Amino acid sequence: MLFVRYENWKSFLRYYPVTSLILLINVAVFIFLSFNGGSTNPQTLADYGAVTNVPMYDQWWRVITAIFLHNGFSHLLSNSFGLIVFAPPLERLIGSWRYVVLYMASGIIGNVISLELYQQSANSVVAVGASGAIYGIYGAFLYIALFQRQIMDEASRKTMYTILGLGLIFTFVVPGIGIWAHVGGLIAGFFIYGLMLRLTGLRGRWRRLAEAYAKSLSEQENQNKME
Repeated sequence: MLFVRYENWKSFLRYYPVTSLILLINVAVFIFLSFNGGSTNPQTLADYGAVTNVPMYDQWWRVITAIFLHNGFSHLLSNSFGLIVFAPPLERLIGSWRYVVLYMASGIIGNVISLELYQQSANSVVAVGASGAIYGIYGAFLYIALFQRQIMDEASRKTMYTILGLGLIFTFVVPGIGIWAHVGGLIAGFFIYGLMLRLTGLRGRWRRLAEAYAKSLSEQENQNKME
């Protein structure tokens, strides 16, 4: 089962350094905001990098900084759960630098799409969160589940479809959720992963991982025979 975590925290930090760093940044920023105006204060969020349609906060870098901001502890907790459970396998499978590119690009694209739509609204909107980037991870796994079925076991595929389906339902039903950050991140992650598969030597990485796995199984079988 791809999405079951067996590691202790020490192993988690060693195997998934980028995911660990993202989690650390999210928590550190949340604590900082909590002592500097509050993480649920729209003015504080806008001051420290939220995506918003308020004219005086139109800096381009907000589509990046908003990925690391969260509106309250429950928002941070839900996104941290997604990072801890679903992100590590992708980091391990595609490698750290590809993972960083996919995560950040998905979050940025989701925020850019959202911002363009917010600009059409007469109401002031302040949006934050890692959800677009996390949905980019879901998008990559959706590609794997549909087109690389040999990589993902059936139980993991069913889990992926269930979580994604429920996530999209909540996205459209629950008020206050950044719909287009989620949808934009999902679509971005799907296509970015597909491009990486073709342009970055990822197929060779899959082959090496498969060979290493087969070798490990063979060695284990030989050891069992000797015993």
